[in-house]
Amino acid sequence: MKKKDQCPRAKINEQFCNCTYPCDRHGLCCECLHYHRQRNELPACYFTAEEEKMYNRSIEFFIQRRSEK
Repeated sequence: MKKKDQCPRAKINEQFCNCTYPCDRHGLCCECLHYHRQRNELPACYFTAEEEKMYNRSIEFFIQRRSEK
């Protein structure tokens, strides 16, 4: 059984996931958060669509972009 089949919110979460990177974590927010937290990053949902396309998930990039606005 796939992990997505075990998550009752996976299909709902996928509707709101703006990540364009191909991975197995789409819709599995807890796994996505854990993955990026281990790398000192934020997941795509913290970024605008334009920012997300840059694939820069760093906390520094997030702060920089929010400081410019």
